[in-house]
Amino acid sequence: MHIGIDVGGTNTDAVLMDGDVLVSKVKNPTTTDVTSGIIDCINSLTSSSPDNSQINAVMLGTTHFVNALLERRDLAPSASLRLCLPATTMLPPLVDWPDDLKQSIGAHTYMANGGNEYDGREISPINEKELIDISQKMLDDGIRSVSVCGVFSPVDDKHEKNAAEIIKSVAPEMSITLSSEIGRVGILERENAAMLNACLVEVATKTVDAIRKAMSSAGLNVPLFFSQNDGTLMQSEFASNYPVFTIASGPTNSMRGAAFLSGVLDAVVIDIGGTSTDGGMLMRGFPREAAVAVDVAGVRTNFRMPDVFSVALGGGSLIKKNPLTIGPESVGYKLTSQGIVFGGDQLTATDIAVARGITEVGDRNLVADVDPEFAESAIKEIQTRVEDVVDQLKVSAKPVPVVLVGGGSILIKNNFEGASDVLRPTNAEVANAIGAAISQVGGQIEKVYSLTDMSREEALELAKNEAAGKAIEAGGDPNSIEIVDIEEIPLTYLPSNALRVKIKAVGNLI
Repeated sequence: MHIGIDVGGTNTDAVLMDGDVLVSKVKNPTTTDVTSGIIDCINSLTSSSPDNSQINAVMLGTTHFVNALLERRDLAPSASLRLCLPATTMLPPLVDWPDDLKQSIGAHTYMANGGNEYDGREISPINEKELIDISQKMLDDGIRSVSVCGVFSPVDDKHEKNAAEIIKSVAPEMSITLSSEIGRVGILERENAAMLNACLVEVATKTVDAIRKAMSSAGLNVPLFFSQNDGTLMQSEFASNYPVFTIASGPTNSMRGAAFLSGVLDAVVIDIGGTSTDGGMLMRGFPREAAVAVDVAGVRTNFRMPDVFSVALGGGSLIKKNPLTIGPESVGYKLTSQGIVFGGDQLTATDIAVARGITEVGDRNLVADVDPEFAESAIKEIQTRVEDVVDQLKVSAKPVPVVLVGGGSILIKNNFEGASDVLRPTNAEVANAIGAAISQVGGQIEKVYSLTDMSREEALELAKNEAAGKAIEAGGDPNSIEIVDIEEIPLTYLPSNALRVKIKAVGNLI
């Protein structure tokens, strides 16, 4: 049996799954410190389980790390080291970061010799003494985490690895993030992604340790996995080192859960929570990956992220009259105390849905005086906004299946413009937690191969084997590994008939 947990801005959802069977589910308001809410859910599920010894893993999707970035808190004093000189000096590291985010991490930046041209030739060789001096300067400045970014390091990562060895020799306790392990070719976006990861490593380590201790106190001495942005799982030790890969785990959990509950592998998934609505496209049962730079906490990045479109609309969104406005303010996790149907005094989207008879929650008599015409106008506006999300995700005007999940899906009527079918699967309100519980482990490889040294088929086979090996290393059953995505792009600007290959493998947990 597996426990799946997803922490949202309004609710923390948790389920206990026995294979494909839902044993029990819990939906609690998200707590201010997040961690205690996770523990409450675990305790609720384990108290309802007849035999906790049958629980063999906990899977978690959490907002811990993205919240730390958004709120500019608990971030480690960090430095960005770019291996580039004499190139790229016109645009230094962190050049496009918001000022308040830079201030929260100290905004220490360094440039050093190293890096490569697009074809793998060195810009300049690594200067060991220069890096030793920089490492000592970082220690003197109180830096505890550093990102190392070499120009075109995805083509050749030797300089980044050499720099990491030198830094470790001077500062053994320093946390080091290599950009070649995080992002893609574009230097600024890749450097940004690596720096975000570097400043999150400390909070990730503390979070993982706190959750593991709490699990142990609940008698759960089992592996802990975290949901990744691509819809697969990673071991908690990996999450401690690469927290940036969990930032979009909420929407991806919902999409994986939607595919499992509906049985539809290609569709638009609309997840409506208490504060926001997230839409994404399922492709072969996994979230479609964003092909362009993605903004994270005001920073442009290019690491693997789902193609998600979000709007500030949820069950807790505040409704105002004259003129009609819906959100972006929301009562969030206080919905059950501040919403009118629950005895509060704030008119929310949930109150409007109850007043129009779309759903039955709380006490309908408390919204009996809501003007029917106003309520209908609000419902139409909510419907239109969600339909616009679907249109943003579609690649053609052709209607597509739409799967509605999340507690806020009660706001939406069954007729849907642009949808060939509207599906509301059973247990849709905890689809995110189910998505975490049933997720597979994954391995992804993205490399550039020279086709002067091998054939295209040989390059693909090497990449497939490496991706499968990463999935097995992450805890996957070798007999269940399958390749779910292959992308190959000829790099015509490279002189060696180069091919960039990206392959994703997934497998069931052992």
